[in-house]
Amino acid sequence: MTNAVEQSTIFGHPRGLVVLFFTEMWERFSYYGMRGLLIVYLTQHFLFSDERSSLLYGAYTALVFVMTIVGGVLADRYLGARKAVTFGAILLTLGHFGMTFEGDGSKQMLQYAGSEYQITLDARGGDARQLIVSDLGSSYVSFTETTMDIAEPEALGLPASIPRNQLTMSVVIQEGYLDILYLSLALIIAGVGFLKANISTIVGSLYGFGDVRRDSGFTIFYMGINLGAFMASIFCGYLGIVHGWKYGFGLAGFGMLLGLVIFLSCQSWLEGKAEPPSMEKLKEKVFLSINVEWFCYLAGLGIVAVSMLLVKNEELVGGILGPIGLIMLVGLVTYSWRRLEGDERSRMFAAIYFILAQIPFWALFEQAGSSLNLFTARLVDRDILGWSVPGPVFQSLNAGFIFLFAPLIAWLWVWLARRNANPSTPVKFAIGVAMAGLGFLVLVAGMKSSGDMGYTPVLFIFAIYWLHTMGELMVSPVGLSAITKLAPARIVGMTMGAWMLYYGLSNFLASIIARATGAETIGGQMTNIAAAKAGYIEVYSQVGYIAIGISVLMLLISPQINKLMRGA
Repeated sequence: MTNAVEQSTIFGHPRGLVVLFFTEMWERFSYYGMRGLLIVYLTQHFLFSDERSSLLYGAYTALVFVMTIVGGVLADRYLGARKAVTFGAILLTLGHFGMTFEGDGSKQMLQYAGSEYQITLDARGGDARQLIVSDLGSSYVSFTETTMDIAEPEALGLPASIPRNQLTMSVVIQEGYLDILYLSLALIIAGVGFLKANISTIVGSLYGFGDVRRDSGFTIFYMGINLGAFMASIFCGYLGIVHGWKYGFGLAGFGMLLGLVIFLSCQSWLEGKAEPPSMEKLKEKVFLSINVEWFCYLAGLGIVAVSMLLVKNEELVGGILGPIGLIMLVGLVTYSWRRLEGDERSRMFAAIYFILAQIPFWALFEQAGSSLNLFTARLVDRDILGWSVPGPVFQSLNAGFIFLFAPLIAWLWVWLARRNANPSTPVKFAIGVAMAGLGFLVLVAGMKSSGDMGYTPVLFIFAIYWLHTMGELMVSPVGLSAITKLAPARIVGMTMGAWMLYYGLSNFLASIIARATGAETIGGQMTNIAAAKAGYIEVYSQVGYIAIGISVLMLLISPQINKLMRGA
């Protein structure tokens, strides 16, 4: 009580919360700013196919969350959260600024009748049109399944229509800049691994045991996360598409740099919280003149190297994370069966259920940054009040809806609880998965309403993001709360690590779903609207109905899961 009274506060909360709020806000600004542009950047700048772009995106997002386990362990045992966050922020800043080194990008080359031409785009994003360019001039071009049609063929001395079987196409890649991309992604993966989990730990350390301000403090902190995501999707998305990739990525990097400066310049506001568990241990020599602290930093660079190898060979990630996930599951079940008894064992089995039950939701929800992002850019009528809104900007809807509806949902649970009508945690999970599936079925209805060649009305993009956000509020905060209540205190850290691991696995599964929606692209833009829409309708219908089916099954077994929770 004495510490609480003497503690410097702002609006009744420790002033360190202000530091952490803005640090995390700018970290999330940088992450979501880059994330919103990444899939479009891969397909249009480096000319990756939709399939390869989706798999690389999924490998990246999966590794981001899996590496938080490593960063959390090193911070808990050696570095302490403050040093880990500082190191992570430095890596993130380097990674985001690395993304600005884009080069000239890959070139789509076309050979016809002994001459070579380049297919390029006249802009970025879904409004870009394909140009065929040679020394003689340029003209707009369009592709069908069988031909390449040229708007002004006389400018190039070519026929107006050329059968595609008479064309030879290839992609010339700037390998050096592609390696910079891989390195930048690896730095971001490692940076998030050291920062993400540990900054939340510092928030918790600001409040003593039983401090009634803790929940509201985390609520304020959570709003900082969504504020950063909301601003990033708008500003980085707009700059990257309208003015240039490097400007969008550069703004994301500047945001992270600002977060780092805030964190370093206000260290005293943390009042000694989140220091290393043992300074003596940290100074112990490990090898020659390298002490434990520097060994942890070298381990971080090792994470960068491993992550770069994996994003460079993205197809390996599923083969690695799958077995790790299986080993983790077997370990949790074995530990629960052998080391726990009675209520502890029962509750732990319930926690394992929730860890697994999150997978179908996140596999659909995380289409937002990959297949849904490309769909919005290419196949949606994005004109709002005369402005063609860049596709990545729509990712701000999720954070915006959280601002609007999270307080209402929180109030709803309290209101229902007072009337003994609050749904159980297993029921909320089932509803969340159902809403993820329903979102895609609503979008499919929008696609069908616009015909084979028409653009989907933008209203349906608002609808799917709203439904998915409502589902997120049923799964994410509810699931995290359940894990902390169900897992025994001595293994709650390991259980949270399992939650993050399976969240990462869900992201990779999301990339497999996204890959199935891939459309043919030439020069970075799709060639056939009707075929692309048919592919999206087929895949989104399947995952929508499967999710609804899974949610029904989850609803049926919810009474048994509720019994396992033993009143928690």
